[in-house]
Amino acid sequence: MPKEWILNQANMRWGLTKKNKVGAVSDEIRKRAPKFLSEWEEHYYKRVYPKEHLENLGRRLYIKISEVCQAEIESIEEQDCIDFIINLVINRTYDGYQSEIQTIYGQLQQALGVKVEPAPDEWDRGYNVDFFIKVKDKYIGLQIKPAGYAYITQIINELEFQKRTHEKFTARYGGKVFYIISVKEGKKKVIHNPEVIEEIRKEIERLEKE
Repeated sequence: MPKEWILNQANMRWGLTKKNKVGAVSDEIRKRAPKFLSEWEEHYYKRVYPKEHLENLGRRLYIKISEVCQAEIESIEEQDCIDFIINLVINRTYDGYQSEIQTIYGQLQQALGVKVEPAPDEWDRGYNVDFFIKVKDKYIGLQIKPAGYAYITQIINELEFQKRTHEKFTARYGGKVFYIISVKEGKKKVIHNPEVIEEIRKEIERLEKE
């Protein structure tokens, strides 16, 4: 298994089995539709590349592993490994957290100062709720939609259906369901209807008083 992992990693790095090296194998095998491995093997060697071509690619892979990878491994020092682990755990985790904050639910979490959690699958299917906020033993539902969603004619019926499912959610879990409209500004998503934040805040306060 370790040997196969090394072979796979090296092959992916240098792309020795990419389309430009070994041909469009997926298209070729569908074209031939072989019933047996031997049929496919014969077709490939006759119609795509001869066996010698694959053997040469294998030799190139060996050179890459035995020469290039070996030299790179020998150049790695203890401090490189220490720096790698620290960077992965500290720096990249922080970068990932910052990226998360840039998402819609991250912005909501920051603005409201409460935890916003992904809804379980059954809530998504049954109540059309993407995220939720827990307030004591009650729940507020959140559904994120792209800007312009409410104006697309063919989904007005869907909105009506969702309204009914949201009413069921409120009846069962106590909190309202709010639409969060998302719009892209450059690479970042922002909340298109920021007034909803205050509405959610008021709903949190209402549930806290109950």
